Amino acid sequence: MAKTQRDQAITIKTADEIAKMRVAGKLAADVLDMIAEHVKPGITTDALDKICHDYIINVQQAIPAPLNYGTPPFPKSICTSLNHVVCHGIPGDKKLKSGDALNIDITVIKDGYHGDTSKMFHVGEPTIAGKRLSHITQQCLYLGILQVRPGATFGEIGKVIQKHAHAHHYSVVEEFCGHGIGSRFHEAPQILHYYSKDSDKIIMEAGMIFTIEPMINQGKRHLKILPDQWTAVTKDHKLSAQWEHTILVTEDGFEILTLREEEAHWQATL
Repeated sequence: MAKTQRDQAITIKTADEIAKMRVAGKLAADVLDMIAEHVKPGITTDALDKICHDYIINVQQAIPAPLNYGTPPFPKSICTSLNHVVCHGIPGDKKLKSGDALNIDITVIKDGYHGDTSKMFHVGEPTIAGKRLSHITQQCLYLGILQVRPGATFGEIGKVIQKHAHAHHYSVVEEFCGHGIGSRFHEAPQILHYYSKDSDKIIMEAGMIFTIEPMINQGKRHLKILPDQWTAVTKDHKLSAQWEHTILVTEDGFEILTLREEEAHWQATL
């Protein structure tokens, strides 16, 4: 989400709400699993959107949260951010080609609760630069998740992500951040992916649910918003990558509500 000031209390989810969030998170993860076989050279991002839309509506009997969300209303059911697009890419008639790096961002609503997740895909044979950026960005996400536990501050998430990205000579996007999530798409708190003293003032508690979704750039962190008022791109046209999960703070740590089966051994990748 865009980094804004939100005057909201952080909600602690009830057991019933957590159960619904587990279902929504699993459904969002399942969409990414389903669409993987369709991400190949020659297909358009609009076609990927239609496949995901039909799957969410007809198979999952859920609602694609991005569709008609915000101002101006987002016109599609998923976000497809290609190569130098940082986030909020609108699916269109552009055909994918071998070497493209594509982030697909999925948010579904089931029984009034949201599940939000995204993943990088490589079309055909990945470029060395694209594959490396994607890998380091995924590690940034995982390192951020490992900071989640009752009593920790949200500043710890941003600190470890920024440190890892900078160690590999990448930059961290500051205009967008993670967010609380539940019956609303975007709730408090904001989850910054860089260190801020203000983030150290907010303490994690069991029952909080939020996204961690670092956007890491190959070049400088600066971006611009295109005239469609949604698509964010790097100013220097260098690559950007993003990975996202929805996280629950448990009594003794965390639970990844949008974890996919392919990530069963994710900690071994660090």
